[in-house]
Amino acid sequence: MAVFRISAKAETSCKAGHPWIYSDEITEIDGEYENGDIVTVRSGKDKFIGFGFVNDNSKIRIRLVSRNANDKFDDEFWRRRVRYAVDYRRAVMGEDDFRCCRLIFGEADTFPGLTVDRFENVLVTEVLCLGIEQRKDVIYKALLDTLSDCGGQIDVIYERSDSPIRALEGMQTHSGFYRGSGDGHVKITENKVIYDVDYINGQKTGFFLDQKYNRAAIRKIANGRKVLDCFTHTGAFACNAAAAGASFVTAVDVSKTALDAAEKNAALNGLSDKIEFVCADVFDYLTELSVNKKSDYDFIILDPPAFTKSRDTIKDAMRGYKEINLKAMRLLPRGGYLATCSCSHFMRDSIFCQMIHAASEDAGVSLRQVEARQQSPDHPILWNVPETDYLKFYIFQVV
Repeated sequence: MAVFRISAKAETSCKAGHPWIYSDEITEIDGEYENGDIVTVRSGKDKFIGFGFVNDNSKIRIRLVSRNANDKFDDEFWRRRVRYAVDYRRAVMGEDDFRCCRLIFGEADTFPGLTVDRFENVLVTEVLCLGIEQRKDVIYKALLDTLSDCGGQIDVIYERSDSPIRALEGMQTHSGFYRGSGDGHVKITENKVIYDVDYINGQKTGFFLDQKYNRAAIRKIANGRKVLDCFTHTGAFACNAAAAGASFVTAVDVSKTALDAAEKNAALNGLSDKIEFVCADVFDYLTELSVNKKSDYDFIILDPPAFTKSRDTIKDAMRGYKEINLKAMRLLPRGGYLATCSCSHFMRDSIFCQMIHAASEDAGVSLRQVEARQQSPDHPILWNVPETDYLKFYIFQVV
């Protein structure tokens, strides 16, 4: 096994628990290796740091997978890791929610670059790390066996490894059935709401599981209120609000394809007469409501896509987040409610809160915090890996 020695800076980062080592942090290499191999990582003074996947094509040269000097990376090692991940989900999600949840969340489960979402009898995967790609057969079999042991029948594994990030790892993009076949649709139930998940053509793996409990959180507030759901996508927040007893819901999204799916989900739940779907740019729609003073909404939900995917665009993202939040605050009456969130880990919570403070000051309103929430626990946050902490979700009352 090749040995990579790293800089003092990288050693400090690794000892603090971060799993990534960058190319410019490698100081010496002993032995031969191929990309995707597991290599030994040692400090400049030859202290053992851990084992990790190496890839010369990637800016992240090594991704640590173990800090135990006695580990052997045979099939049993990966089965054990899979079992840890599955057992954790069963514990924190409960048996019902375990049927539709994220089973593996990359670095948070020490599976670098691997995402596995479960939708009933379907697993949808994404692989962004060469080392995992080379071992996916063992990992997938371990998942099937582990789920079978706890009563989970999996008929389909569909790979959505179509992200351009794979090119940075020297891999081609790929999508297709790894196990089984089908039309690419599966019905799931979350918070007693039924959804049709399009895991072939839908965004990411087909459905955003990370907002599961945030969607539940808005239900009691939505009861009896007129709700505006902005960036509704496939209608999950809108359907939860309507199912919880909202007097009426307007769901807005710029994508006609997403709205078609949202309308289908509303129909599945008998909610079509309670939700109006509007195909429009949310920024323009909020401006039009403000100009025409037509708004009588008393609950507005803002669930935008990530406005920033790098540190370089945080300022532009701040302007976007502030604009929609400011407009929403001005539209709401005193006593109305606002749910607002960001799904970019680059938009740190402190920055997001700073934006909300600035928007409320400009809107001339005071905010009473109802709840501060994050992603559901099947997307666990490792405090020493800030990249795993990405979803901010706040509910406020305008007072």
